[in-house]
Amino acid sequence: MKAQFKHAFMTGLSARGGVFAVIFIMFFIFIALGSLGWLPFAAQVTAVALGGIAIAVMLAANIVGDVMIVRRMFAVPGAYLHALTPVPRWQTLLTGVIVMMVWDVVTMAVVITGEVWMSLILAGDSVGIVWEAIRGSGVEVFYVLLNIALLMAGYLLMVMIVLFCVTLRKSVFYQKPAGGLLTVLVALGILYAVSLSQIVLAPFGTVSRFGVFFNIYLGGVVGTIVYALLTLAEAAVLFVLTSRLMERKINL
Repeated sequence: MKAQFKHAFMTGLSARGGVFAVIFIMFFIFIALGSLGWLPFAAQVTAVALGGIAIAVMLAANIVGDVMIVRRMFAVPGAYLHALTPVPRWQTLLTGVIVMMVWDVVTMAVVITGEVWMSLILAGDSVGIVWEAIRGSGVEVFYVLLNIALLMAGYLLMVMIVLFCVTLRKSVFYQKPAGGLLTVLVALGILYAVSLSQIVLAPFGTVSRFGVFFNIYLGGVVGTIVYALLTLAEAAVLFVLTSRLMERKINL
């Protein structure tokens, strides 16, 4: 399994490592000079503008990196390593999912933090004062962390929906007439099932309907925690189904 982590990590590194390094160095220079007061106002504006572009570039690089990791699991020649490795398929699937999430979360967290930091410098706010304000409001920090956890759960669910559909296309629907269309229909069905599942959270919030889809507005900590747990449970179900399909048959 260590080898799987290594190869998946290197695949992600080859796609976005250089981009991340350039963006990190750019933010480091701008933040250091701005914090010392050595950055003119025009340069601060330019830094913030470049930071916005950097977020979009990093997002694109992450998408490319994730696609490369997925292709390595399902397309030749990289998929042969997964197929011939004497470990359960759930382990190889888990390594790919973990590496994708770590790369995406770390890179985007660093880039967004750098952009926010530069925006604070541009606005003339002291980062130290802002940090002290955050430290003095424990409840607000808890809500922020809770929403971050919810966002991570939603991202994991999205990744598992994509991986499940790719696996379905490479196994059950392989060389089937209209296999691509059937995969799209399954993906839409999963999205609808996820939307419909929010009804069970009705005691914790207000459920609204948009056409055939449902959405829930949560107003409390308990509801948000339950929503995160529901999302994780849905991702876990898709993970188990995907690993079972990978064990069954993958056509390369």
